[in-house]
Formats: sequence, C-alpha cells, structure tokens
Amino acid sequence: MAFKCPPEHEPRLTRRSALCRSGLGVGWLAAAHLLDGGRQAAAAPATPTTLAARPPHFAPRARAVIHIFANGGPSHLDTFDRKPLLEEYAGREIPSHLPTERRTGAALPSPFRFARHGESGLEVSDLFPSVARHADRLLVVRSMHADVPNHEPSLMLMNCGDARLVRPAAGAWVTYGLGTENQNLPGFVAMCPGGYPIKGTENWRSAFLPGAFQGTYIDTQKRSVDELVQYVRHPLLSSDAQRRQFDLTAALDRDHLARRPHDPQLEARLVSMELAWRMQFEAGEAFDVTREPQHVLDRYGDDVQGRQMLIARRLVERGVRYVQVWHGAGQPWDSHDKIVENHSRLAKESDRAIGALLDDLVGLGLLESTLVLWGGEFGRTPTVELPNGQGADGSGRDHNHHGFSVWLAGGGVKGGTVYGATDEFGFKAVDKPVHVHDLQATMLHLLGLDHTKLTYRHSGRDFRLTDVHGTVIKDMLA
Repeated sequence: MAFKCPPEHEPRLTRRSALCRSGLGVGWLAAAHLLDGGRQAAAAPATPTTLAARPPHFAPRARAVIHIFANGGPSHLDTFDRKPLLEEYAGREIPSHLPTERRTGAALPSPFRFARHGESGLEVSDLFPSVARHADRLLVVRSMHADVPNHEPSLMLMNCGDARLVRPAAGAWVTYGLGTENQNLPGFVAMCPGGYPIKGTENWRSAFLPGAFQGTYIDTQKRSVDELVQYVRHPLLSSDAQRRQFDLTAALDRDHLARRPHDPQLEARLVSMELAWRMQFEAGEAFDVTREPQHVLDRYGDDVQGRQMLIARRLVERGVRYVQVWHGAGQPWDSHDKIVENHSRLAKESDRAIGALLDDLVGLGLLESTLVLWGGEFGRTPTVELPNGQGADGSGRDHNHHGFSVWLAGGGVKGGTVYGATDEFGFKAVDKPVHVHDLQATMLHLLGLDHTKLTYRHSGRDFRLTDVHGTVIKDMLA
C-alpha cells in the first residue's frame, strides 16, 4: 500500500505525520551537510596556478636549472666515456653485441683523443677543451640508460618522463612546485634556434598542468629583442596608455574570475596575460646580450650558441627557474655517418659557449645554486653502422639507449667524479645503472623537491614527472 503524508494543514500531529516530517527534516540536514562540505572543498587551498615563489619540500641545494640538450644522441664513446678495448678490436667483431636499429659491423674506435684533466684526472675527449677546463666541477654519469632507441620516445622520456603520452615537461613540474623568483619573466624558458625539434612544443609544454607553467619558446636564431620576444613592445601606444588599458582589462578579468572561482584554465590565462604585460618592462633588458661588455661577448662567441648560453646566464641571474638550451635541433648529433666531421662541427659550435657559461657561473657565485645538465636522449653504438639505405656510409654509429653519458655541474653535485660505467665496449650500463627517471628524481631532490610528493591529480589519479619510478642517487650529491 502506498504511503501518503497527512496534509500540511492537518491540526492533529499523529505518529504517521511526525515520522514523515522528521524524516524529511533528516534529509535536509544531510543535504545541508553535503552542500557545506562542497563549500569547504571550494575554500580549500587551490592548485597553484601562478608563478609566485613557493617553498620547497626541504632545504634545496639548487634554485635554478640550465639544461643543455644535445639533440640527436651524442656519442658517449667519443666524448666522456673512453673505451681503449675498441682500439684493440678495431675492424673486428666484438664479443657482445646488443640489438640495434640498423645493421652494425665491427668495432669502431674513437677517432678523437682523450686526456685527463684537473686534479680529478677526469677523462674528456679533445672535442670539448673548454668544458674540460671545468673537469673538477663535472659529475659525469656514464651509466645512463633509457627505454628504446628511437628519438621521439626518448626525447619525451628525457624531457617529460613518459615515452608515449603527452606529459608536463620537467621545467613545467619544477615551476609548478617552486614557482619562480622573478614575476616579470617566464619561470621556464626553452631556447631552440631555427624552429622546433622533433616532437615540437611537446618538449616544453605544461600538458595537464595549468598553462602558466608551460615553457616560453624563444627562437635564438634571431638576434634583436623584438624578434626574440614577439610583441614585447607596443608599436603605437605609450607606456601610460598601455598601463590604463591593462588596469581596465585586469579589473574586468578579476570580476569575471570572482564569479568563476577555482577555474585553473581561466586563472592560467589571466596569469599569462599579466606576465606578458610585465615582460614588456624586463624582457627587453634580459634578452639583450648587447648590454654585455665586449670581452664577455668575445668569450661566448658571436654565434647562436654563444648568444643563447649568454641569455641562459642572464635569465638565471634574474631569477628564472628553468632554462633549456637546445643544440642540434636543425642539424642534430645523430651521426649515423661522418662522425668525425659531424661531431667535430657540433662540438665546436657549443664547447666555447658552455665553457664561458661555466666560467661566469663560477665567477658570479651562481654555480653552487645552479644545476647545469648536459646530454642527449641516448648514446651511440661502439660498432660502425653499415650502409643500408639510411644514409650511413660506414663511418658513423647507430642509436644506443642501453648505455650513454650525461654530465652535471654545480647545484650540489659531487664534482670531479664519475658515476657508474658501461661495459668494456660501451654498449650497456653495467655498474650502477641510472635510468632517466633516477636522473629526474635526483634533479628534483637537489631543488628541494620530493619527486614522490610533487604530484598533480588528473583523470582520477596522481601524476608525477617520474611516473611510479625513480630513485634519488645519493652518491651523486656533494
């Protein structure tokens, strides 16, 4: 039998009407609690959407990162990982041979000469004489390894922590966690001359993080500030007119945001607009290397790499948190042939400027608080790549993700040391292997961030730069 509440005007409060009315009241109490809970959730601390500086998880060793990305996969065997046994096996098949992308043949000894440098005796090839001056400040990791021998997934793994899906770049994670120290400049800058590398803007995008943390792309092929940073100056309006226009727009934006609280996409757009306004007053000065004395310009060199390394130093000086400097985006370190010609050219383009950058960071007292990282997405094989229609001519090396080298300097790393090793031929990391996620975890640790706690909730789960992997390598720390 259907149950009906007595009419509201019924004067006598029967047991049935009391139960009905009290039951409805309990429902409203529950609804009120749920609604209040929703208001409390809305009032909880929101996900960071601005570049304002935030405290780290613990005391950091570094406050900024300069990541020099040697695009294409430089050969560790010809730069920072000498293998004398390759000379003994020159022209012969070597005992251990891991699978490669293309046909490879006999052992290919390095055509470059290695020498020991500094008090540490760190071995560096003659490709990098200027970098070698800083041997006692370098931590060379010779036991790096990645997942696959292909450029696209390895680039994504190194830059974003995932080889397949679009994920936030390391610089986006760092600025999401720490913000930046200069609100008039981007927190994350990606300098890549002449256009985009493989995978384009995915290398420095914020993905599902708020857009404020995306890298700002700068084409350092260009020289003038107006070309480097488009629309940095208004062609018609005066500063006062722009100020009034911006104040009006900002007031309207704030009113719009007040009626739509905690919309991260909207907040990120407003932050980007405000940053663009503020950059008009400081970006011109920061990116204008002509303000440097001539002797400084001479040390870096009047070329693309010299300019962008100098800009990287100027940005870090001014509080930018993460600067990525690309080298080899147009003509990469991908030497499937003519390794002597190609590696010599690429090293000559970058060595002088890297040496000058390290000189200045030391001289300005910035190296201790700036972590400098150099390396590519993987290394190369110790065997010669044979001609097979891919452009190889028997004088180059194939991709090798099983073992390669990177180096770090400053920012709390143990300088003048080598960590880990590849096998005697340089094919595979065998002693203290370091996966890319381990490198990322260690970098975040130096910045005062716990990589397991630097997370962002997306699509029902918590994401992080190191996914569910990564170990901080304590032996790399000073």
